[in-house]
Amino acid sequence: MSEITALMVKEIRDSTGAPFIDCKKALEEVGGDYDKAIDILRIKGLAKAAKKVGRETPEGVVTSYIHAGGKIGVMVEVNCETDFVGRNKEFQDFAKEIAMQIAAANPIYISIEDVPESVLLREKEVMKAQVIDSGKPDNIADKIVEGKVTKYLEENCLLEQTYIRDPKIRISDLLSSLIAKIGENIVIMRFVRYQLGEPIDE
Repeated sequence: MSEITALMVKEIRDSTGAPFIDCKKALEEVGGDYDKAIDILRIKGLAKAAKKVGRETPEGVVTSYIHAGGKIGVMVEVNCETDFVGRNKEFQDFAKEIAMQIAAANPIYISIEDVPESVLLREKEVMKAQVIDSGKPDNIADKIVEGKVTKYLEENCLLEQTYIRDPKIRISDLLSSLIAKIGENIVIMRFVRYQLGEPIDE
């Protein structure tokens, strides 16, 4: 079985639009075979749902959630293609779940693509310095850092986070399932999270 690298996962994701973690799982399942991994994603319907990604989403909803006795508050904008779906209860419930997820898990970004290259580079440099400082040789340090980067992205990117109600799935899975079910592109556009006593990043 060939090693599954971040670049391999990115290529599959660029081709299908399927969530990062699902692309990685598909590659792992077939030992890194590109075509077979895409077939798996198509069978699961993830690639089909991803085809809707990119379509304009002028409608949607802005919803809020207040947690912990008024100490944490979230506002999130979730977009869709039509006003009909924007008024759909399942769509609105999804937006509320996302607001709760943000309140509980405190993501910084929506997707991996939103993470600035400069931030990722700085994180990698700090991680590698820590690993080398712990006594690990360079050739092992790079692999350890790659794992740490993956964990950083999973913790700080909303779509890569595990769902607070079901740790077996990720927010990207939840989104893909709703897109496939409703039949419209759905985009988590932006959010802001307030915590009592903490400044808001501009």
